[in-house]
Order: sequence, then structure tokens, then C-alpha cells
Amino acid sequence: MSVLLLTQAALMPFMAAADTPSSPPEPPRIVTLYQGATDSAVALGLTPIGVVDSWLEKPMYRYLRDALDSVEHVGLETQPNLEKIAWLNPDLVIASDFRHARIAPLLEAIAPTVSAPTVFNFKTTLNMVANATGREAQANELLEQWDDRVADFRQQIAAKLSSEWPQKVAVVRFKSDHVRIYTSGFTGSILDELGFNQPDTLQSQSWGMKLSSTENIPVLDADALFILLEPDDPAIADNYQHWASHPLWQQLSAVQSGRVFEVEPVSWMMGGGILAANAMLDDLYSHYGLLQPEAAPHQACLPHASGRGEPASC
Repeated sequence: MSVLLLTQAALMPFMAAADTPSSPPEPPRIVTLYQGATDSAVALGLTPIGVVDSWLEKPMYRYLRDALDSVEHVGLETQPNLEKIAWLNPDLVIASDFRHARIAPLLEAIAPTVSAPTVFNFKTTLNMVANATGREAQANELLEQWDDRVADFRQQIAAKLSSEWPQKVAVVRFKSDHVRIYTSGFTGSILDELGFNQPDTLQSQSWGMKLSSTENIPVLDADALFILLEPDDPAIADNYQHWASHPLWQQLSAVQSGRVFEVEPVSWMMGGGILAANAMLDDLYSHYGLLQPEAAPHQACLPHASGRGEPASC
């Protein structure tokens, strides 16, 4: 069970300000300690005073750079700099039990802290940040837009693929010396919500599976494969080429049907928030040749696989 480290009394100063009609309330000074929290803050129109470094495209993902220009960095998600956080004197810290349970008392000593159970559930994170900062209306609007897009995607893809729907899909991340298949977490939960199924070979797994030999290629058999490659890493590209040139790879259903898609690791895995989720859904509309609804404001300037991590045109 999530440990909520923020008391209602601690929130009262800036929550009360939000109810004052005479002047616009000052936004709370927040520090976000995981990727999804940073994404969610930006989606809600907040600019944190401190953020942790991104996993890729360091120090910050390209799709968030404009919004977070000149914002202080407070170390790694797995090892935030407590001294720097204290120096920033925040009103609120956004953390996660998954990453920060051990330092939770120290964070609470610095500032009121809210903590999500995991870093993977973008809806939980969005609602938590919104509830702690008085932006529930904005969060509800973002989630309603998401629900509308999900319903539209499910209707369109079912009509297009007909008897081939639902598809069994695998999310495959290539590293320099092995391959990982992901079945849960941020990516898996979104694919599940959209109506995709997992391959039979993976349904008994927890987070997924690690493969070290090309002899295991048949485990990847699915109707579609989504391939995550880290840009500018020759060793990963070489390993992908090694696997993709193997005779067993050519026998995979997704390969034979032409449904092997390279996708952007930031939006598909690393971003962890509602902006990244929408960028992932953008990719799926594109890969399956579906017509997107009119773009909502929160969908602009997000990363896409076709640009290999470059921001989309705005």
C-alpha cells in the first residue's frame, strides 16, 4: 500500500490560495523525483523548480526541454541529491515508494511529500500530482481526452483488422548483449488498455523475460513486434542486426507479415507520464494507418520514432 507522506494540513497554504478569487494563486514550488512525475507536472501546466535527470537524451528528454529550460537538476531518479533538494526549499516533493521508500523520512523532513506506489502508472501519477497541487480539473480533462482517444483507437483498429483483432504483440528492447521482452509496466498497461494481447509464450511472466541467445527467438513470435533501440549506441544496433539476420527471426509471424515496428524508447518506456502515453498512442495510430482525431493541445511537440527522438514539428 502506498505510503502517503503528505498531510492535509501541510497542503493547506497553497490549496487555500487556489480558492482565493481576488488574485491568481502562486503555483507551488515542486521537485519531481521520477520521470512520470516530471511529465505529469508539465502536462498540468506546472514548472518544477527541481527535476531528476532523464534516463536517455540527458540531461532531459527533448520533448520536455522547452518546458523545463533552466530548471535545476537534483541528481538521479535512483539517487536524488537531498542537499540540493533542501537548498531549493520546495513546497512539495513528488516521489515514489518504488524508488524512494528508504529516504522517505528524509524527504518529508525537507518538505511535504507525496509518494506513488510505482513509477509506471501514469494515471495514478497524474492524479496524485493534480490532487496535491489543486489541479484536479486539468487532470480530469487530460484523462477524458485520453479515454476518448483510447475508445477511438479501439473502434478503428477493430474495424480495420476485423478477424485479425485483437493482435498479440511483443515489446522488445535490444541491449548490447541481450534482449528484453516487456509484458507489464508503463508500456504493457497501455497496450492492454488498447485491447492488445500478449503472446502465449509470455502470459505466465511477471515483468517480462530476458533472452541471451538467438536460440530463444521463437519466444518472440507475435502478430506484431515493437522494437526499442537506444539511439547512438552502435553495440545495440549491431546486436539487433545479429538477431534480425538469423533464420529463426525470418520465421516470426510479425516479420513475415511486415509488422515489425521500431518505436521511440522515450515515449514508449522512459517518459512514464500522460504526455509520453499520448506520443506512444500517436505511434500506434501511425503504424496501423489509422486516422487520428483532431490533435489536443497536450499532444504537440512530442517525440516520435520516425524522428529518432527529435521533437515533432509544432
